[in-house]
Amino acid sequence: MMIDNSVGFAAQGLPVLIGSLPLDSHTKAMNLILEATPEIPLWPQLPSNPSEQMLPQFAEGIPCIVEKNHGSRENKIYFDISYNGFDEAMLAFYEDYLMVSENPEMLKDSRFTTSRERAAGLYLLTDKLAAQPKIHAVKGQITGPFTMLTGIKDLQGRAGYFDDTIRDMVIKGISMKAAWQTNLLKNSSSHQVILFIDEPALAGLGSSAFISVTADEIKKMINEVAGAIHLAGGLAGIHVCANTDWGLLLESEIDILSFDAYGFFDRIAPLTKQISAFLDRGGIIAWGGIPTSRAEDIEAESTETLTELWKSQAESIMGTDRDKKDVLRQTLITPSCGTGSLTLELARTVLNLTSSVSKALRAEFL
Repeated sequence: MMIDNSVGFAAQGLPVLIGSLPLDSHTKAMNLILEATPEIPLWPQLPSNPSEQMLPQFAEGIPCIVEKNHGSRENKIYFDISYNGFDEAMLAFYEDYLMVSENPEMLKDSRFTTSRERAAGLYLLTDKLAAQPKIHAVKGQITGPFTMLTGIKDLQGRAGYFDDTIRDMVIKGISMKAAWQTNLLKNSSSHQVILFIDEPALAGLGSSAFISVTADEIKKMINEVAGAIHLAGGLAGIHVCANTDWGLLLESEIDILSFDAYGFFDRIAPLTKQISAFLDRGGIIAWGGIPTSRAEDIEAESTETLTELWKSQAESIMGTDRDKKDVLRQTLITPSCGTGSLTLELARTVLNLTSSVSKALRAEFL
């Protein structure tokens, strides 16, 4: 599929973050984001809040997902399609899905919204966008279907991915939630919306736990969510914070590939033909060159060392048809992952490095 970047968004080495931050105040988190990445702000996810952890944050409205004690530390989340009334709930779900698929304007008041309780940062961002003068684009994020389907189990401990009914409902539910969020951000700003599908579980592809999972199944799943984002007018990114089948993702219908270039560049670097084809069709690389995994790495690096690292990595994949300037034009500079598990001091360092490395590269090449 040829990426439609007719909206005119150009990555141009701009900085952007991955959602999580180690704070309990959305206002403080939003201020940090706007200070570090005013060009492409995103909404903060605060995993210290049980409602904003990766699995429950986008679970509401999907009737095969059951939650007990939601919002508390004792929250239990699992799949169940055996409870009384599930068949009726499933029918209502698919009726709603068909309705919003045919009439996207009805997403606003549908079951596919994400509530303020679970994404206060999203609503805070929409309130602030009009007053931001430096914006080039706006970023949102959503938990990917594979991560949801493998992270939540049924009462017998079996992942939802391996049940056809659960798998279809979650993929369709996440797709419509992604479309809703894209619409919300689009209606709050005149700038391009970027929506990342966060899929850390894809790092498990090829392991014994997922031996029966096929590449075609994963690609179809990703493309369904990306297609919903595209129909809503957004660019679809995917973020995996460890190693995975990069060739599969490069050949999917995503617009932006976000990966940990600091820790796993050697795993993607050999795919020069696939990377070149991805860039040829207008794809963007979200270059996760700012470390987030280990405190010693964060403390050891500087703007200068990380800028040199990007240049050496870019040189190894640019081929004969591109130079570093060409690559940077189709690059976003990002942390390797979110900062929600770091101390606030280290998170600030990551945000500052993301901003400064972007500025240094743009000053040298653009």
